[in-house]
Amino acid sequence: MEMSKINDDEVLEVNLPAAASQAPIFAGAVPEYLSHGLDPLHDFCEEVEALQEILQDIEAIGGTEVGKKVRQLMVELDAFEPSVTMIGQIKSGKTTLVNAMSGHPDLLPADVNPWTSVVTSLHLNTPRDPGDPGAIFRFFDRDEWDHLVENGGRIGELSARAGADQELQKLREQVAKMREKTRERLGKRFELLLGQTHDYGEIDDGLIKRYVCMGDDFDEMSREEQQGQFADITKSADLFLQAPGLPMPLCIRDTPGVNDTFMMREQITIRALRDSKTCVVVLSAHQALSSTDMGLIRLISNVKSRQVIIFVNRIDELPDPAAQVPEIRASLVDTLARNDGPEGAAIIFGSAYWANAVLTQGVDDMVDDSAAALQSYAADQLGADAADMDVADMVWTLSGLPALYHAISERVVESSGARILSTIRKRAANYVAGLRASSTIVSLRTGDGDVQKMSNDEVAALLDGIRKRMVAELDTKLDAVFSKFSERVDQVHDRFLERALESLLQHLETEGQDKIWNYSADGLRMLMRTSYQVMRRNFTNSCDDCYSSAALELTTAYGRIFDVQAENFQVEAPAAPETPPPVTLAQTIALDLKTSWWKGWWGRRRGYRAFAQGFHELIEAETAPMVNELKIEQAREIREMAQARLEEFLSEQRGVLWDICEKAQISLEELHGLFGVSAQEEREQLFDLIFEELDIDDISTGDDDQ
Repeated sequence: MEMSKINDDEVLEVNLPAAASQAPIFAGAVPEYLSHGLDPLHDFCEEVEALQEILQDIEAIGGTEVGKKVRQLMVELDAFEPSVTMIGQIKSGKTTLVNAMSGHPDLLPADVNPWTSVVTSLHLNTPRDPGDPGAIFRFFDRDEWDHLVENGGRIGELSARAGADQELQKLREQVAKMREKTRERLGKRFELLLGQTHDYGEIDDGLIKRYVCMGDDFDEMSREEQQGQFADITKSADLFLQAPGLPMPLCIRDTPGVNDTFMMREQITIRALRDSKTCVVVLSAHQALSSTDMGLIRLISNVKSRQVIIFVNRIDELPDPAAQVPEIRASLVDTLARNDGPEGAAIIFGSAYWANAVLTQGVDDMVDDSAAALQSYAADQLGADAADMDVADMVWTLSGLPALYHAISERVVESSGARILSTIRKRAANYVAGLRASSTIVSLRTGDGDVQKMSNDEVAALLDGIRKRMVAELDTKLDAVFSKFSERVDQVHDRFLERALESLLQHLETEGQDKIWNYSADGLRMLMRTSYQVMRRNFTNSCDDCYSSAALELTTAYGRIFDVQAENFQVEAPAAPETPPPVTLAQTIALDLKTSWWKGWWGRRRGYRAFAQGFHELIEAETAPMVNELKIEQAREIREMAQARLEEFLSEQRGVLWDICEKAQISLEELHGLFGVSAQEEREQLFDLIFEELDIDDISTGDDDQ
């Protein structure tokens, strides 16, 4: 697709072409090795298919209104797209690994410029309607851009507070250079693009390079190809692709590294992590994990251990992977233990280079050192079995992709997969309960004529009262939960400042002012993470209590509205919303920076009192945003999720009860036409069978503690 140029008098306009499917990379049958490791997802898909069949049965007996609701449940199942966020060291080969995982080895540029801070989401096998875009690119909005170019971003704030004048001046020069290059690419009206979204029907190499890959100094070749034209201002990219071998939709989110100049990547990666259940940390076998990767360790420490997968890439570059892999594993485990990293996180070794060689049918063209490493590693890992394996199958196995996908599949199935199955089954059970109640009313109407004990106005008043009480109850419970959380977080924060100040004063008394003092913020993060976990449990319990009360009130309301036994209508309560991990705790603060950052701040103080007061002001200013994000912004978001879940549940059940009321008032002839009264006993048996298949009593929500 051709794009119009930007001049000084107009803003770029992008026309959306007709959507086109991504061309398959395999012309014939999909190679069997692409399905290796995906058994848990295949099993999950069988569960989904079985549930879809039950929903179709409910639709067949449910009539028009229930049919609409059940079809919506089927749409939600089809659209289920769990996400995996990839984070890692720069130059770890993360993007190359993402390409291999997608089955498109040359999709994303693996050598993006360090300036680029684009989160790229690959939506694999996601259902799309004709006309839907195949690629969506979003630009930074004006506030985000201004924060970067005016203050130097997050790192600029730290520099200014810590008095790091040299670093701050260097940063401003870098930002000014980037801003001028952006103007050169886009013209002086480039600011008008901020906040825009560009959609495309097709994906090609040139398109991706224009948005996520920076051209070197925007030379003549880069100008001609428009490489990097929008890379400075692109915030995120969503690409929709077909992935051979993958049995269901999956989103793989490739993030920037976390150790960049402006910490802009860190903020973007933190946001991306909050939206995913599973996190894959990509490390290079050459450096694995060191004290310089504390940003990574802090990130994964705030994600549930079970949901962290560590992939050690580039083992193809090791002289002797068979001997070195155990050593690297031991070093990793030790480093994580010493730095409060996740306990028991899965650790997988492999090579994205080997995987892409298989996909491109270039195994025979590997560099000699990599081929030699592969042979020795195959002998160690596969032994005599290697001789009987197809070459592509063997290399794919040794690349670690099957092991990685198996680990991802297990976590998807046990977490978000279990939750959506539970949610759909409970909602379906409520529809069936409503159908059973309607059928019972039809049977009673044939004998007694009038089974509704309350007028429609009284029914509306009753349901309004239930909603009012339940909303108030939830608000009261959540007020208590978040009040305790806020109080605890403030106490943790204050005590940390007190301990840090005491440590500083002791240092000054024993070492004087000539030796710069260091203090770790890990204790603060650990205590705040614990506080968050306590809040999370209290939040979940409060939601469960309130939702159960609402379900009980609705069940009781049925008995008050209709002249039948209430046990014929049992409302299933929804599960409490999932709370996102507290990844904002991973944010870099001044205490995390190297000693050189403190020299300017330290040199400006004279006297112990000035040190103590200045430190308190600096660290309080540094940690306050992190504290407020947890106790205010994230608490508000979680509260809104809980309120929305309750409102959705009450609205849905109100619709079910109104549907029953309508059937209690229509003529007997219409009732016969709707339900076939003579088949009442057969319908009861069908309801029992559907309830048994839904198996509500044995549902796991996949929601355990962080």
